[in-house]
Amino acid sequence: MHFSNIALTIAGSDSGGGAGIQADLRTFAFHCVHGTSVITCITAQNTLGVAKVQRINSDLVKAQIEAVMTDINVQAVKTGMLFNQDIILTVSQQIKQWKLNTLVVDPVMVSRTGAMLIDDLAIASLKTNLIPQALIVTPNRYEAQILSNLSINSLEDMKKAAQIIHNLGCKFVLVKGGAMKDKLQGVDVWFDGKHWEILTTEIVRTQHTHGTGCTLSAAIAANLTLEKEPFLAVKHAKNYVTTALKYSLNIGQGTGPVGHFFPLLTM
Repeated sequence: MHFSNIALTIAGSDSGGGAGIQADLRTFAFHCVHGTSVITCITAQNTLGVAKVQRINSDLVKAQIEAVMTDINVQAVKTGMLFNQDIILTVSQQIKQWKLNTLVVDPVMVSRTGAMLIDDLAIASLKTNLIPQALIVTPNRYEAQILSNLSINSLEDMKKAAQIIHNLGCKFVLVKGGAMKDKLQGVDVWFDGKHWEILTTEIVRTQHTHGTGCTLSAAIAANLTLEKEPFLAVKHAKNYVTTALKYSLNIGQGTGPVGHFFPLLTM
C-alpha cells in the first residue's frame, strides 16, 4: 500500500503525554496522517507542571530533520516548542533548504497562563527567521502581544495584532482567543493579508485543557496534508479540538489533556 499523507512535527517531548510531540503524533494519527517527528527538548512534566527541561543539541535537531527529509515525502510541517535561538536558527535553515513551504508555526513563547517559555534572543530569531517562512502562524493571546507589541484586550486589538504579525512575512495568521475574557473567550481571528474572519466555536467547560495549542496546530498541519485549503484546514482543526475538549481526560492531580482519541469513542 502506497501511503502519501505524511506530516512532520518539530517540537518538545511531554513526559505526561498531553502536549508536544505526543499530542502532535496522536493528532496526526486520528486524521489518518502518518506522523514523523523531530524532538527539540525533553521535559520532565505531568499534569501539575514542568519539573525540568533539557534541550537537544542543535546538531542533533538538524540530523533528525535530515534523516526524515532524505527518505520520507513530508507534505506539511508544524513547529512547536523550539526552546532557544540556536535551535530556531537550525530549524529555519532546514525549512528553507528542504523547501518546506506548507509550514504551520505555533510560536510557543508563553503558556496560556502567561508564563514565559523562551528568552528575548529566541523570540527575535522566531520573528526574523522562522515566521517569514510560515504558511500559517497560530499565536495565543500572550504570544500575539509579544509579536505585535500590542496589549490585546478586545476584538479590534486581536485584528490589529493579526495584521502586524502578518507583516512579519507569513501568509496567514490565526490569533487564538482561548485566553481572552468573557465573550471573546474561544473567539479566534484569521487574517489573510486583506480580510479578517472571526471564528467562533462553542465553549467547552472543562479544566482539562492541556495540549490544546499543540493539538490545534497539528490538526491544521494534518488537514493541509490532506490537501484542505488553509482556511478550511483551520476550521476543521478547530472542530477537532472542540470535540477533543468534550472528551478531555481527568487524569493526574492537575490539568489533564484533551481526548485525542474521541473518534474511536464516537464510531
